[in-house]
Amino acid sequence: MEDGKRDLVVVVGGSGYLGLHLLAELAKCQAHKYRVAYTYHSQPPSPQLQQHLPNVKSFQVDLVTGHGLDSISSALGFPHVVVNCAALSNPRACEQNPNAAMAINVPRTVVEWLTSMNAPTLPLLIHLSTDQVYEGIKSFYTEDDETKPVNVYGRSKVVAEIYVKSNYANYAILRSSIIYGPQPFIPLPKTLPLQWIDGVLSGGGEGEFFCDEFRCPIYVKDVVNVIELLIAKSIATEGSHMHLVLNLGGPDKVSRADMADVVAEVQGYNKEFVKRVSALSVNRGVASPSDISMDIRNLVAEVGINLTSFVTGVALTLHSTPSSLE
Repeated sequence: MEDGKRDLVVVVGGSGYLGLHLLAELAKCQAHKYRVAYTYHSQPPSPQLQQHLPNVKSFQVDLVTGHGLDSISSALGFPHVVVNCAALSNPRACEQNPNAAMAINVPRTVVEWLTSMNAPTLPLLIHLSTDQVYEGIKSFYTEDDETKPVNVYGRSKVVAEIYVKSNYANYAILRSSIIYGPQPFIPLPKTLPLQWIDGVLSGGGEGEFFCDEFRCPIYVKDVVNVIELLIAKSIATEGSHMHLVLNLGGPDKVSRADMADVVAEVQGYNKEFVKRVSALSVNRGVASPSDISMDIRNLVAEVGINLTSFVTGVALTLHSTPSSLE
């Protein structure tokens, strides 16, 4: 297939954790399926990234002003799918700077760019939201439950969802829980959830873990698979519009202490080192919902995916090397 005829997928925020995993997978398909591009904000692509992704185009974009978005369509034409992974996702940082949280997390400039280009077919916007849109006072929230976040991060994501649904006609909003897994093909300096727990327990000392906050963590490769399936479905049904809001969680409801227990089991550590404490015993400078476990039946029905159990995901994460493009 000629290069210009292949569908263009743009990953906004492609230099982050999920973005790098997604780019690595899309790059495997690009020779026969897609053209792939991504955006970054301040850090230019490293030589290592350019070496691994020689045919993936990068564009510097300021999501607050929208500067740089037009350069993508000018250089590559109309995108068929845009995946928005960009966010200010640290709840405490959002609490300290609510204006920045709203400016970055509500994708106004992305939606304005997509609607202004007059593409023959309206591109699909896959927008990553969060489980923190829920209040956290019950188990297994469904997509129809009221969104009532307890912190600025969650509120910014609710505003983002409302904005997308009110101003765009072809979208899939994915309310993601904690995303865990191995480092991407270019390891990031940030501390990843399971790797942090492993580091605490591997030293042979006690670690304190919350026992009364519950989530449905999801394995990163499941997230990538869901996005790929939505991309394929959109391209196969060109001209049709999606109006999806889906809970994007794993199959298991766990607390941080439960997560630590599984890490200890998989790694052969003494579970007595897992000290269970209440989340109320620590002031984190931001309110945190207690139980935002999610009902994921709509996700499974929509994409037909077999989600990775938490114990399997832990083993795959801690017994693997960083993901590669091989």
